Amino acid sequence: MKSLTCRYRRIRAALTLGVSALCTIGLLVTTPGAVHADPKDDARKAARAVDRAQAILEDATETARNAARRLEIATAALPAALEKVATSRGLVAAASVQAATARSKADTARKAYDATATAFDQAQDRVDVAHDRVDDIAAASYMGGNFAAINVLIGARGPQDAIDRMDLIDQVMRKQQDGVQDLMVARRAARTEQDRAGLAKRTAEDAEREATDKLTAARDAQLAAQKARATMVKLAQSRKSALSLARSQRSAVLAKYEQARAEEERIQNALRNWDDKNGGSNYAGGALRMPVHGWKTSDFGSRYDPYYHVWQLHAGMDIAAGGGSPIHAAASGKVVQAGWAGGYGNYTCINHGRKKGQSFTTCYGHQSKILVRYGEYVRRGEVIGRVGTTGASTGFHLHFETRFGGVPKNPAQYLPSCLC
Repeated sequence: MKSLTCRYRRIRAALTLGVSALCTIGLLVTTPGAVHADPKDDARKAARAVDRAQAILEDATETARNAARRLEIATAALPAALEKVATSRGLVAAASVQAATARSKADTARKAYDATATAFDQAQDRVDVAHDRVDDIAAASYMGGNFAAINVLIGARGPQDAIDRMDLIDQVMRKQQDGVQDLMVARRAARTEQDRAGLAKRTAEDAEREATDKLTAARDAQLAAQKARATMVKLAQSRKSALSLARSQRSAVLAKYEQARAEEERIQNALRNWDDKNGGSNYAGGALRMPVHGWKTSDFGSRYDPYYHVWQLHAGMDIAAGGGSPIHAAASGKVVQAGWAGGYGNYTCINHGRKKGQSFTTCYGHQSKILVRYGEYVRRGEVIGRVGTTGASTGFHLHFETRFGGVPKNPAQYLPSCLC
């Protein structure tokens, strides 16, 4: 009895400390309501955001691209982290309530067991008293109690005296029978109280185990909440650091953008000058063929850089392909540029003649190798180079352009619609 009581005192003290700690962590985790997020969807969004950032910042510094990559990854992961914090906060609150309920249930079970154990002890005391009385009766019988009763009758002085003496003997016998009956009743009552005490003990032990389990679950929820909050704080710090690094690159990035604009202007002037000097026949090649087997990763058009708040022109279409993949001439024509061109890396342009009164040229950037020379005539489909990642590039792909009078136009208007 005493050992179980001590166990209850220990579990009660532990639960009190546990619930107190849970209440503390519940106050610490104070983030706004979570947005439901699918981790796989977050990963896909992060990958798309990183690709988009790399495309936008293709002409920026490597440091700026890395900062943007970190920023996008942290930004994409933050909603899931916030949801986990909010979920953990809810689990901590629920676990706190469950632990407190289990503690109360264990206390009630302990009190019920204590009361039942006391009733059993009292019933056992009554059995002991009744048993002592029966032992006395048995001892008296053994010592000749029946002969004493006969002697009483023999000593009667008359019929009435004998009757009185018989009543006395009868009273004594009834008292003896009452003593035996009391013992039997006391034993039944003791067995009943013993059964009740056994049931109360099992109930109390079950409540103790439940209280221990709930406390363990509450502590686990507390640790999960602390871990989730630490992850969220780490993401927020990473995002802040990335923003600070990106801002520190502003001057360098803007300078790179100016270099890209200057390079674009130089290319346009060079193509116009070649056209002015050489002229050319009308283009009669029909639709262009795909210059490389791959998949489109970026469209032609003006891009807004949200990190440095600058508009810039992406003068072609980016088509991803494995490094070293063959690049084919989209149409027959003469090579009018073949060499290094700043952010375009290894860059080739082929003039195909005049189309709608303007010189029509296709250009191929970021090549790992240029396989043609300036002034060389190439045929449609001929391999002119290999896919690379030279210049301002963040991965293996072909930067493909269509230019009229040196000015870039959307290649999607001239390539097969299936891009195949």
